[in-house]
Amino acid sequence: MSAGRVLYDSIGHGYAATRGTDARIAARLWAALGDARTVLNVGAGSGSYEPPDRDVTAVEPSAVMRAQRPPDAAPCLDARADGLPFADQSFDAAMAVLSDHHWRDPVAGLREMRRVARRVVVFQFDTSDHQRFWLTRDYLPEFARLAARGPSLAERAAAIGARTQVVPVPWDCADGFFHAYWRRPEAYLRPEVRQAQSVWAMVGTAAEHRAVRNLRADVDSGFWASRNSDLIDRDVADLGARLLVT
Repeated sequence: MSAGRVLYDSIGHGYAATRGTDARIAARLWAALGDARTVLNVGAGSGSYEPPDRDVTAVEPSAVMRAQRPPDAAPCLDARADGLPFADQSFDAAMAVLSDHHWRDPVAGLREMRRVARRVVVFQFDTSDHQRFWLTRDYLPEFARLAARGPSLAERAAAIGARTQVVPVPWDCADGFFHAYWRRPEAYLRPEVRQAQSVWAMVGTAAEHRAVRNLRADVDSGFWASRNSDLIDRDVADLGARLLVT
């Protein structure tokens, strides 16, 4: 059983409540799909970012996540990225959204996507510099250890010959992924927000409780706002979000 399946069978309950599709990020991703008519979504979760105007097939190993897909979502198979049950070049494009860091072998999974599709589009974060985000810099140093696991984003891109595009994260991002609330620190104090961000489960409860305690104190005192005053009037931020496109 893959680590990603075990993790999301544990933390995935209620995931869809805070992890919706952000229209601005979706527009970038769908544009990168080009004229693809058939699309495979790998590590599809609850179905966010699946283009509504294309023929989508999804694969997702977690039963908890599959159960949260809406009734009109694309058909979803129980399969892993590193063993896709499709013939070579079965799809015009294959996509993955914030999932490949949970795959048992990210490079093998990306190469599988390259095998079954003529184009690959992956939305992911470059976490090589954890200093760029105040949450990991000031409150969660354990993130650096997580980021050092497995191949870097540059190594993953090189494995499939992908070019990289910067994706700015809007301040009011509708998808509550880990970096989404960079201008809304109070959101990280909410358990339901953290529940849908796998980082917290991966660093452990002690680190989570310490980070939340310290952040709450800094928000209440005004220290967070003073230390991060340069963010207050910004509409977007480059926090490492990238599209890998072949």
